[in-house]
Amino acid sequence: MNVPDNKQHFDTIVIGGGQAGLAIGYYLARQGRDFVILEAHQRIGTSWRERWDSLKLFTPAGISSLPGVPLAASANAFLTKDEVADYLEAYAARFQLPIQTNSAIDTLSREGDHYLLTMGDRHLTARHVVVATGSYQQPRLPAFASELNPAIKQFHSDAYRNPNQLQEGDVLVVGAGSSGAEIALELVSTRRVWLAGRDPGHRPKNIPPVFGPLYWWLLHKAINTDNRVGRRVKEQAEKGGAPLIGIPKNAFEHAGVERVSRVMGVKDGKPVLQDGRELSVANVIWSTGYTPDYHWIDLPVRWHAGYPVHTRGVVEGEPGLYFLGLPFQYTLTSSFIGGVGRDAGYIAEQIALRSPVRAFPIKPTKTLSV
Repeated sequence: MNVPDNKQHFDTIVIGGGQAGLAIGYYLARQGRDFVILEAHQRIGTSWRERWDSLKLFTPAGISSLPGVPLAASANAFLTKDEVADYLEAYAARFQLPIQTNSAIDTLSREGDHYLLTMGDRHLTARHVVVATGSYQQPRLPAFASELNPAIKQFHSDAYRNPNQLQEGDVLVVGAGSSGAEIALELVSTRRVWLAGRDPGHRPKNIPPVFGPLYWWLLHKAINTDNRVGRRVKEQAEKGGAPLIGIPKNAFEHAGVERVSRVMGVKDGKPVLQDGRELSVANVIWSTGYTPDYHWIDLPVRWHAGYPVHTRGVVEGEPGLYFLGLPFQYTLTSSFIGGVGRDAGYIAEQIALRSPVRAFPIKPTKTLSV
């Protein structure tokens, strides 16, 4: 799978070997294009393997495949995070995608009519660059987190694996999005749990078969940034976060998780809620999301809320620069395994329009086991 590192120029360089990078790699390989995928980790799928132990996809296997090869799993199965990682690794091997691991980018800039990427003392150039580094980049913590009593064990949900990481005593989970909600429900079986944050709304995980195709069509195709409804939904998602999938509104009360208002600060070493209440806890898990981290891009890209301004991943004013796997890049499913392939295909088409090559077919595969 790995390629020699002595070749310094490529037609296309893909930054990131996760689901987005592999999806665009599939299409670039079909075009017969000279390209490489640079993955910062030592192994494909690492970002999935390092998430908490009990994590499962909230989309069923039937709509969770990358382009070219479906999952060899029941359509209604919900894969574990390790099964997802294994699928990504097998996918890269199946199509013999040219991947260089342990390849974190230091800078991306322009040199004449090409892009220049540096990695330590290495310099790579390319006519096209696809940034596919994903949505989960830099864990976000509130500034007042450092004011908590040192006796309180605290860490971001990005570092959470299982309940054994916590010390004895109660826990406050800050942030009621998908990660915070699932972690709170897991922990409540062994300790008292408070979950702080507003209710982001709820959506079912198991859609009745008769409605499944319509539901996916709405999320994956109909509600997109080309129409007014889609742009409004995207704006709401950016402000309020995504709804909880598969966690009903009454799940917390039934499990014994106590919902509380937002955490606004710290007083005498204790977290303070919006209603003025102080909580005496032994653990705090900050499920407060992530911030995009593109500090290494030294280009005149326009940014909004930390993300590049783009049209379906195409950056205006920077010919040959593309982004892939962004939240709501085109639809709600753009950052999903089952949705990123559509956006990858579109970007591959834009690259081909700018620099035509003769495509050749990839031998199809019926399924990939996990």
